[in-house]
Amino acid sequence: MDFDATFLARIQFAFTVSFHIIFPSFTIGLAAFIATLLVRWRMTGHDHLHRLARFWTKIFAVSFAMGVVSGIVLSYEFGTNWSRFSVVAGNVTGPLLGYEVLTAFFLEASFLGIMLFGWNRVSPNLHVTAAVLVAIGTSISAFWILAANSWMQTPAGHEVRDGIAYPVSWLEIIFNPSFPYRFSHMFTAAYLTTSLVVAAVGARYLLAGRFVEESKTMLRMGIGMVAVLAPLQLVIGDAHGLNTAKHQPVKVAAMEAHWDGSKPADLVLFAWPNEAEERNDYEISIPNIASLIITHDVNGLFKGLKDFAPQDRPPVKPVFFAFRVMVGIGMLMIAAGLIGAFLWWRGLLFNARWYLWPLSLAWPAGFIAILAGWWVTETGRQPWLVYGILRTKDAASPVSAEAVLTTLVAFVIVYSIVFSMGIYYINRLIEKGPTGASVKPSEGVPSRPLSAAEEAAHEAIDKKG
Repeated sequence: MDFDATFLARIQFAFTVSFHIIFPSFTIGLAAFIATLLVRWRMTGHDHLHRLARFWTKIFAVSFAMGVVSGIVLSYEFGTNWSRFSVVAGNVTGPLLGYEVLTAFFLEASFLGIMLFGWNRVSPNLHVTAAVLVAIGTSISAFWILAANSWMQTPAGHEVRDGIAYPVSWLEIIFNPSFPYRFSHMFTAAYLTTSLVVAAVGARYLLAGRFVEESKTMLRMGIGMVAVLAPLQLVIGDAHGLNTAKHQPVKVAAMEAHWDGSKPADLVLFAWPNEAEERNDYEISIPNIASLIITHDVNGLFKGLKDFAPQDRPPVKPVFFAFRVMVGIGMLMIAAGLIGAFLWWRGLLFNARWYLWPLSLAWPAGFIAILAGWWVTETGRQPWLVYGILRTKDAASPVSAEAVLTTLVAFVIVYSIVFSMGIYYINRLIEKGPTGASVKPSEGVPSRPLSAAEEAAHEAIDKKG
């Protein structure tokens, strides 16, 4: 394999975007969870909801900061490593990313300070409102980012003049053919990821006999969301797959390791795709089921990899295996959600240690599924950077392989340190748990901020109580 500048730039962008995406996908769902807790607290006055909101806000702050820091690098990489992409597609993607800053990031930045530091300093109504607006801001941010990415997958609403894309219809650009499916799929994945983390933390505390009331709330809310969203994600994923089969058939062929489009496709459970000989080794499959899934006809036909020139095919193995990781985790989520809902209904959930123990270890599952799905989406688009308009090899900047390799090594080192410290600190927060004083929703702003000694006294009283 030739490790030229373009290949190294692809590795660098894949590394940085994979690191970055796990934080926004978590904070999107976590912001909504915190806002829901505060709204419920405002309506009921239950202290434990306020403590939970404050606890998860600390974790949100760390995750949000890591997401911002890791995301800034991506914008620079467009200019340093992919300048030709900026020239060809910048007229479309530039404004979309600009809209994200204007409508989402400014909204989040305006109210994030109140959400993080307004405890006991602003009125409860203002604090709850700030949390709701931050949650809305994270959702709007996802809207614009996915609009830009979806346009790169299924370009629409533009015209190409002298090799450069120019906007013609912004509505068609934003709501391009894959956007509704991609947005709903990713948005649901973010909520699933957060719900599983919340449920896992609740299970961890309950197994240890700590924060029992808070644990039960986290389990109810987390498992309730997983039980609803995991089966829904299966339906959304099926619709997204059908849309991909229509607009990016070679990606679907790689996902299924389907070579011969003249025959109905088997559902390949496991295989080792052999790209040199255009077949699958060690294949374990169920006849005709892939045709049933993709065409809704057991004898239906869809294009295979042989229907495309080798230079127009994506790397098959990464797409094939990542897709199975994503689907496999999705099936486990469905099972976990439905079993948890059944135990909850029967009143057995909080004592079912056989269920709570694996659940307490399941917090990484959503992140792994998101990364696998992202790799399917981005690797499956190859060799195109903007599908049908700009190939990846034609988008790179004229920089040396040594320069890209140097920055890649630096990013790996720095990101590893940042990630390790962030996870360490988040784990410290989880170890400490949802302690601390809360305020009644009927109380106004304290006459002055609480001192450190008063905060410590409140925490001591809370622990005894």
